[in-house]
Parts: sequence; structure tokens; C-alpha cells
Amino acid sequence: MGRYVIRRLLQTLLTLGIVLFLLHYLTTLSVQIRGNPALLFFGGDRTPDPGMLAQVERLYGLDNKCYERTGDPCLTPFVDRLQNYLQGDFGTTLNGNRDVGQLLAIYIPNTLRLFIFATITLVVVSMVLGTWAARHRGRFIDHTVRGTTILADSVPVFLILLSYVYIVAVPLTRWARDIWGTESFMGQVFRPNYNPDYPWTTIIIPGIIVGTVGLATMTRLIRASQLENMGSDFVRTAKAKGLKPMRITIVHIIRNSMIPIITGIGFLFAFMLSGAVLTEGVMGIPGMGRMIFQAVQRQEGNLVIVGLTVSAFVVVFVSLVVDLLYAALDPRIRYE
Repeated sequence: MGRYVIRRLLQTLLTLGIVLFLLHYLTTLSVQIRGNPALLFFGGDRTPDPGMLAQVERLYGLDNKCYERTGDPCLTPFVDRLQNYLQGDFGTTLNGNRDVGQLLAIYIPNTLRLFIFATITLVVVSMVLGTWAARHRGRFIDHTVRGTTILADSVPVFLILLSYVYIVAVPLTRWARDIWGTESFMGQVFRPNYNPDYPWTTIIIPGIIVGTVGLATMTRLIRASQLENMGSDFVRTAKAKGLKPMRITIVHIIRNSMIPIITGIGFLFAFMLSGAVLTEGVMGIPGMGRMIFQAVQRQEGNLVIVGLTVSAFVVVFVSLVVDLLYAALDPRIRYE
């Protein structure tokens, strides 16, 4: 097991390094093709003094001549960037000259809260519906669950968000506040926007909405995996022993169906990242998705790289955890 973990850690570091280099190279090409982003520091179409422009370029690491040669990978700035990241220095923004590390300290916790509720929603709802459909295979309940989840999955996330914000949230918030008060738990849960004074409460509904991304896929995967295990010898043996149906479902069927389910969770995690960008934008949540979106609009190359680096790290980390869970659930995997 130890050798397997070490090998997977090395593969993860290599993958993350390749991703970081691709992000750096694409941003470098953008600078080489579109022009010097340091000009944004002076705003508008003003022509800055050459000496001041040189100082800004040195300040933001744009004074290397490689940025003037289209196609040059600029390896020296890439190595410098990695060294700064390892030291906890993520640079500053061009607009406002704010420390990126401080921005991450604000945005990352909100995105983590969003994904906690999204993951809980996806796992719990799909597990309940998938198990329910598998136990009633071919019946009305089975067809209803599959049809409902497919319908829910076919509706774009932004349409669900806009419908909630402009149609559902306002009357629900008014109703909850009339009964329990403005500062009550229910009064904050149904708010149509984020409230920094209640960071956990006002993220519950957005998290549930993000958790609907891929719900149909996950439900069908759980259903198919459990149906496959229902016909296994160990399930027939458990039934022959007279075990209760609920115990057979939880201990034998669900437990032995976890590998494909974990695969689905890891696969759908990247899709939830895209849903988080829309959710944070519509609901006004200061998270990583909103930060990246605004950085692209403002042409903040460094902020885009840092944001995508954090997102890539999360995806790679989730993939690593999924692989390690594989080995924990099935010891044969570590020998492959």
C-alpha cells in the first residue's frame, strides 16, 4: 500500500506541474500576442512614461525580454513563479494592487462551503434515489425516479438559479421573515443573495442547486451498480441466511457498489466547478469562480493563473483521494 501511495503522489505532482506549465504558457502567449498588460496599470489609452512603465514591469515580473518573442515559453519567469508559490507569495493584482494571497483567504472558504453542501446533496439524494430505483426495478417508482432526474439534469444550472432568485426566493424570504424574523435561520436560508454575516446559512440553497449538476448520471450509476450486485452470490447467501432486506441493502449491496460511485463523484466534481462559477456570479458569493470570472474581465493574468492553479490543485487532489479510496476498497488495485 505504501508504494502505491508514493507512486500516486508522484504522478499527482507531475500532473499538477504540467497543468501549471500549460497555464503559464497560455498566459505568456496572451501577453506576447495582445501586448503588455502593465499598460492597464495606467488606465485607458494613456501613454505612460517609459521609466514608470519599466518600474511597473519589474514590479509585476513583466520585464523579461521573452514576453516580446511570440512562442517563447518564458521558462525563467515560470521557475520564479513556482518558487514564489512555494513561499506563499502569489503576487498582487494590477487593478488596485491588492495582495492575491489575501484575496484567496477570502474566496476559498466560501467556495469550500459551497462544495460541502453541493457534495452532500449530490451523494445523499442520488444514493437515496438510486437505491430506491434499484429496489423497485421496472416498476412505476423506478421509471419515475429516472425520468425525474433526467428532467432535472436537462435544465441548465443558470436557469434554475435565475428561477430561484427572481421567482422563488423573494416570496419564501418574505414568508420566513414574517414568521421567524429577519435574523432567523429560515429568514437567511432563503435569501436571494449572499450575506457575509451568515456565510454558512446563505450558502445552503446555492450549494443544493450546484449539487443537482450530474444528479441523473449519478443516480443511474448507483442504480446500475446496485442491480449488478443484487444478483451476486454473496447477496443470495445473505438472503438465504434470513437477513433483513435493509441490512442486505446497506451492508452488502451499497458497500460493494462504492467503487463506481466514487468514480462518479470524482468525475462530476469538475462539472460542479463550472456550476460554481455561475452560482457564485448570480448569488453574489465572493468565491473562486467569481474571482476567476472577474479576473478574466479585467485582464488580470496573474489572478487568473492563481485561481486556475487552485482549481487544478483541487481537481488533482480529488482524483488522488479517489484513487486511494479505490485501493482501500479493493486491495487488488494497488498491485496493478
